[in-house]
Amino acid sequence: MTEPEDEPAGPPEHLANLAGMDLVRRALEEARGAARSQGKEVGRGGRSPRARRGAERGSRRTWSGPGPDRRDPQTFGTAANDLAKSRGWTGRVAEGAVFAQWATVVGEQIAEHAQPIALRDGVLSVAAESTAWATQLRMVQSQLLAKIAAAVGDGVVKSMKITGPVAPSWRKGPLHISGRGPRDTYG
Repeated sequence: MTEPEDEPAGPPEHLANLAGMDLVRRALEEARGAARSQGKEVGRGGRSPRARRGAERGSRRTWSGPGPDRRDPQTFGTAANDLAKSRGWTGRVAEGAVFAQWATVVGEQIAEHAQPIALRDGVLSVAAESTAWATQLRMVQSQLLAKIAAAVGDGVVKSMKITGPVAPSWRKGPLHISGRGPRDTYG
């Protein structure tokens, strides 16, 4: 038996006339064709199947790199917003933000003289400290609604019910007789 002679490594005979990038492209095309004939998916880009399997198992840690990433540390506000969105609490959080941000939304001067009381079905009840302040707030109600919508979201507060101070009651006990009240005995 004779041993094969050592030949220098080179391209196959049918590719011998190609050089450089043409040789590389042609060899890659043939390799892809051979893989397709075996039923493999090729030419999709991305990573090899072995690298993907390891990443799915989580056996290898990946780093986020220099740009922002979802795995980077988040502020508490961002984390709380993500939690509210995932649990479906965004509407209730927006309603709470109206009360929490009242002074910054409407301004310090209005916040000193009027406070939000309740928010039900898009109607914000506001109590003013005097009838004069209640009247002034009713006059600028559309501007206040626009400020609230810009701060906490559109549609959270649809209208406002502004009330002044409550007058004293003449009722002194659990029983009551209808009529004019204490003035009916003076005449």
